[in-house]
Amino acid sequence: MTDLQKLQRSTVWVLASAQVVGGLGIGATVSVGALLAASVSGSDAWSGMAATMSTLGAAVLALPLARFAASRGRRAALGTGSALAAASAVLLVVAASAGSFPLLLLAFALAGAGSATNLQARFAATDLALPAHRGRDLSLVVWSTTIGSVLGPNLIEPGEAIGRVLGLPELTGPFVFTLVAQLLTVTIYAVGLRPDPLLTARAALGAVTAERPRLGFSTLRVNGRARFSVGAVALSHATMVAVMSMTPVHLYGHGATLAIVGFTISLHIAGMYALSPVFGWLADRLGRLPVLLGGQALLLVSLVLTWVGSESHELVVLSLVLLGLGWSASTISASTMLVDSVPVGDRPGVQGVSDLCMNLAGAAGGALAGPVLTAFGYSGLGVACMALVAGVVVWALLRASARVTLPQP
Repeated sequence: MTDLQKLQRSTVWVLASAQVVGGLGIGATVSVGALLAASVSGSDAWSGMAATMSTLGAAVLALPLARFAASRGRRAALGTGSALAAASAVLLVVAASAGSFPLLLLAFALAGAGSATNLQARFAATDLALPAHRGRDLSLVVWSTTIGSVLGPNLIEPGEAIGRVLGLPELTGPFVFTLVAQLLTVTIYAVGLRPDPLLTARAALGAVTAERPRLGFSTLRVNGRARFSVGAVALSHATMVAVMSMTPVHLYGHGATLAIVGFTISLHIAGMYALSPVFGWLADRLGRLPVLLGGQALLLVSLVLTWVGSESHELVVLSLVLLGLGWSASTISASTMLVDSVPVGDRPGVQGVSDLCMNLAGAAGGALAGPVLTAFGYSGLGVACMALVAGVVVWALLRASARVTLPQP
């Protein structure tokens, strides 16, 4: 085993460990965010703004963190993102205490730093990976989020108990776990990512380290495969965020307890991450596009269940699990396709644009999901999201048809 291969193995382990810890904080925030937004605003119609602002914050931070990674390496960028996520937990408690909805929205936007960091971590796993193992290594880091993310939503009630002891406002206790988890994550990145994987990969390949902010967009204009990869990730993420963000509100409004809400979101997050190594292995063996289309099929089945089974807690749970699985297959395959499509010197910029588009799409999905839920119900939300799945499938088929008709040299 070469020194670079040893460093890659160590890097994957460090990234995986950080994802386990950081996932605790993100899981707790996701599960209680919609409820807190509805409580502070006084209307369920605003509940989707928790996911919207979080994904919007992740989008805004994607390019700065990517540029920071390009100039200073993954260690500095990932550590900074986790520190910002820790600060958001404090601001969320302050906003709830003051009863300020605008401040709460700002806090949710800052919490998006945690998501932005997690997204960059999956790409960090590919910096030194061999092409034949990129899907596997990326998916292992995605998978490692399972433990923390599944446990996180189930910390609602223990977090509330801690919050009462500390005198915190209702629904803010779980953010204590968020604060501690993100601070631990900062430490893991600072200590473990030495030497830095991105800077090492560039040095090994003699790649240019300086990047301009427009580089990612410029690459997408001339690279159809990269453009499709970014679009597939974005549309799949919008579908997942729209349905997932409204599920706690739907269940709670139909008599489900906080424990049931937390359990449902835990299973959904398990679907997002638990089988990701399988999808990564399949992407390496079968190809990126077949796994992506399989993910879209899973999303479609989930949305059909959302449509026909909105009044059944059991069918809602099943639909959320399938929603997570479809997101996992689609995101891992398309993200690996993106890494394949650009050289290492261009990757941070393109990856930043991908994360920007992914989170903007998620923010739009979360923002529109609340009004759609209010106007057409949970089943109507499922039908509306089917259009996004259709968009990815049609785009993929058109690209496949073009390759057959006009093969590239």
